[in-house]
Amino acid sequence: MADDRPPVDDELIARIAGGDREAFALLYRRYRTDVYRFAAHVSGSPAVADDVVQDVFVAIIEGASGYRADRSGVLPWLLGIARNHVRRWRSQRPVQPLPGDETQEGRNLAVQPDPLVEISMQRHTTALRRALLELPVRYRETIVLCDLQELSYADAAHALGCAVGTVRSRLHRGRALLARRLCDPENGLICRMPATRSLI
Repeated sequence: MADDRPPVDDELIARIAGGDREAFALLYRRYRTDVYRFAAHVSGSPAVADDVVQDVFVAIIEGASGYRADRSGVLPWLLGIARNHVRRWRSQRPVQPLPGDETQEGRNLAVQPDPLVEISMQRHTTALRRALLELPVRYRETIVLCDLQELSYADAAHALGCAVGTVRSRLHRGRALLARRLCDPENGLICRMPATRSLI
């Protein structure tokens, strides 16, 4: 009797290291959206996010044998690679704003919430995205990893290449800066911080 269970991530990476194209295609389908969302929110550019996705998965083809399952899971590993590529792109290109919810591209970045919640959140989303992009990149990356990608502190620390305590500190400081930007009446932003998860 054949085993119909989908392969676990570590097994896929091992198969990719051995040249298995089907394993690569499956890994790509599983994590393309996660890598894209991370890159889009940190870079502020859908075009950069598309390029980063391509760069990350090319890096996987070339470097799958370097993956160590005992250090982290596959998603934090992929997001760590994405982080390096986003930083490289950011140093080469100016930041472009993320598309608004009125465009198909913007809707692809968002999860469709309950209609009542959606009505109350629509006017906050643009302000929240703008405020997130105004944060220094070290805080923005941490908020995206922990609040949007919902990684654990340990996985975020692995993706960022820093200690867990540093993640906690950056997350605390980043959230405070984000709340301050959102509550600044001079910026015409919102006075109450919505759930960061609504950015997705």
